Amino acid sequence: MSADGLPMVVPARDLPARVRIHEVGARDGLQNEETVVPTEVKAEFVRRLADAGLTTIEATSFVHPEWVPRLADAEQLFSLVRDLDVALPVLVPNERGLERALALGAERVAVFASATESFAKANLNRTLDESLAVFEPVVRRAKDEGVHVRGYVSMCFGDPWEGAVPLHQVARVCTALRDMGCDELSLGDTIGVATPGHVHALLDVLDEEGVPTNEIGVHFHDTYGQALVNTYAALEHGVTTVDASAGGLGGCPYAKSATGNLATEDLVWMLHGLGIETGVDLGRLTATSVWMADRLGRPSPSRTVRALSHKDQ
Repeated sequence: MSADGLPMVVPARDLPARVRIHEVGARDGLQNEETVVPTEVKAEFVRRLADAGLTTIEATSFVHPEWVPRLADAEQLFSLVRDLDVALPVLVPNERGLERALALGAERVAVFASATESFAKANLNRTLDESLAVFEPVVRRAKDEGVHVRGYVSMCFGDPWEGAVPLHQVARVCTALRDMGCDELSLGDTIGVATPGHVHALLDVLDEEGVPTNEIGVHFHDTYGQALVNTYAALEHGVTTVDASAGGLGGCPYAKSATGNLATEDLVWMLHGLGIETGVDLGRLTATSVWMADRLGRPSPSRTVRALSHKDQ
């Protein structure tokens, strides 16, 4: 799959030379699908993503199967892919989840916090501070084991129950996770309401609070068509880690207004056009998303996937 040398590479000023894509399709994408995807198909999806050049692929989540039944096969899946020469972070909600991940040799884990009380209650059935208290021993144990820890922060730009989220409230949660020992933070626009000025404003506040930009990733949803422009705003600020989902899979099971993640193909098209290195082969990635869409029984929502796959028909 190709676009005859397109996009034309025209670099923009003051943007990073390289971006690391944190691929979330195998976890955040498939956990929200109505179709039950067999474990071997999930494993093949991860292998194909790695073959396309993605170096960080979030594989699964060690949550209780009743919470996220689509990921009930976490042990089986991780055992099938753990020998791949890529980073394979996994989500761990508590100490039990961490124990399960460590038993399989996981070297990267992630905890999932909220910037708002309402989402903490909906997602974790705890107050915001109670949820942070749960994560503290998880992060400490992971660091003691030499494991890299990512801290997700949901609802950074808006909450379906509370509306606008104060910037310093988000910064407080980010600082708390960093103080626990998180190596990296992912700022989540869970319901897709952010705009570029808002992105700059939050990153400015995090600068003021002493959170280094090189420890920040961004995770945008495309509910209002703003995911790419918000990503560009983050790049302007110096962010070099961007979360994306192959084929645009995913949303959030606890926020009904959340639609799909930023499609990895759409992100790669933009980055390559800007002359920013990703290490990703767009043709192989597109073919992988077409392959997965066939197994899900529906077309990919990614505009780039649709454009490139239609071109080759």
